[in-house]
Amino acid sequence: MGRSAIRRCGHAASTKGMLLPLSIEKARALRIVVPIAIAVLSGGTPAYAASPQQQATGNNWRDGSGTAIWKNGTNKLCWRDAEWTPATADTRCDGLLDVAPEHAERVPPPPIGAEQPRIQADAWFDLGKSMLKPLGRQRLDELAEKLSAVNLEVVVVTGFTDRLGRIAYNDELSLRRALVVKTYLVSKGVPVERIYTEGKGTRNPVTARCNEKNRVKLIACLAPDRRVEIEVLGTFKR
Repeated sequence: MGRSAIRRCGHAASTKGMLLPLSIEKARALRIVVPIAIAVLSGGTPAYAASPQQQATGNNWRDGSGTAIWKNGTNKLCWRDAEWTPATADTRCDGLLDVAPEHAERVPPPPIGAEQPRIQADAWFDLGKSMLKPLGRQRLDELAEKLSAVNLEVVVVTGFTDRLGRIAYNDELSLRRALVVKTYLVSKGVPVERIYTEGKGTRNPVTARCNEKNRVKLIACLAPDRRVEIEVLGTFKR
């Protein structure tokens, strides 16, 4: 199991040398998932070695039955796979990092419900471009306004592309798109140190049946894959 495949619990996602602290209790208190389509809107050693039956399910490594989660030698921290993000923290694992005394009463702030805005395809970026289009800026303005009422922990901005073009180019393009969104959010007052960006290129497509022979039609069919997803963790300001 390589270091890149597993990250130890207890920290939020990091950005190029920066490690963001994350309060797991706060993370559980609020989760906003805003998939906004572009073309639309280690330390430590595992307690035992991997076997062919052990597999990564969800965002923590589990045994072959899919029930027992791998933990470290102290049995307090769980092991994460490469897809783990602060927004998908498992309360059975990550929750162990921030447990209140039994006598303490917790009154969590009211959660913000999950929002999944969908806008017309081609509203964010043109094919092969990373410049925000007007409707994309409008959506980000709306999001930034909502975030002004939130104590932010982490904002994860992930860019994607369709399958057309070279893999290396698409990886770079997806990251550029994520960085454009980050820059725009910062210009609207979102703290730069809270924003984590990554580009996943052609990975995790949302289209399944785009086999058109005509290139123009194929590009149109693949539009939903050219997207940015934004995940926000935080709590309401009191």
